[in-house]
Amino acid sequence: MISFPRLANAALTLVVMAVLVLTSQRVSARQSIPEPPPFDEKAALEYSQAAIGRDIPNLEFINRYNKKISLAQFRGKPLIINMIYTSCFQTCPTIVESLYDGVKIAQNALGEDRFSVVTIGFDAKSDTPERMRGFASTRGVSRPNWHFLSGTSESVTEISNILGFIYVPSPVGFDHLTQTTVIDSGGKVYAHVYGASFPPPAVVEPLKELVFGRKKSIMSLEGLSDRVRLFCTIYDPRNGRYYFDYSIFIGLFIGLMILGTMAVVLIRNVWRLWRGGNSVA
Repeated sequence: MISFPRLANAALTLVVMAVLVLTSQRVSARQSIPEPPPFDEKAALEYSQAAIGRDIPNLEFINRYNKKISLAQFRGKPLIINMIYTSCFQTCPTIVESLYDGVKIAQNALGEDRFSVVTIGFDAKSDTPERMRGFASTRGVSRPNWHFLSGTSESVTEISNILGFIYVPSPVGFDHLTQTTVIDSGGKVYAHVYGASFPPPAVVEPLKELVFGRKKSIMSLEGLSDRVRLFCTIYDPRNGRYYFDYSIFIGLFIGLMILGTMAVVLIRNVWRLWRGGNSVA
């Protein structure tokens, strides 16, 4: 008969082994993401593009009002993530200003609650909630569902690696990718937008695809409505806004009417020829 102490020891051993296996799996999963290369434009872009399709982990940050916020709470809707450092006086403000224009237009076209935006300070020692709050205030960012977050060195490094975002110290602060990332509703990296200054459609178009959903079924009323809005919501560069283009429907209706008329005429002619041939016979 096996004694109770032996059973307890065996059970404890199994538990320890299970913990070690799970830990090793988590470590190996993290190690599957390559280390960032030295800051070189070509290598940095390749490293960034390799992040497409990765899952965003459930990391915790602190918002500008000193409240904890988890990336998991943004699941279910598309998310924009961009990374800045508050001591930057040129590139980072330009990125945020370009993003602000795109977000404003996207919220007007798609709806304020259809997606969220997160700006993360990657200089963990300096980008405190107070500094992030001041940065947002200075840039006039007050759009709904836009969060400015501070993190630990560990959380900042992990989210940077997942996103394929590279930053290295330099004599003037940091050299870093000018990268804005779009995350899908399931928490996967969907697309990157590059450049400090970019036109609004650069961020609105991938958001439009995710919000209205290319993969949504058109068999439901909502799916059909979203598919129509996907193809008929058009950007007008002259006015700097999106609008719903009814002319596409009008053109489609006219085209279907013409095809229908031609089909009726063709069927009638074939019917007459067939009847004429039968009467002669």
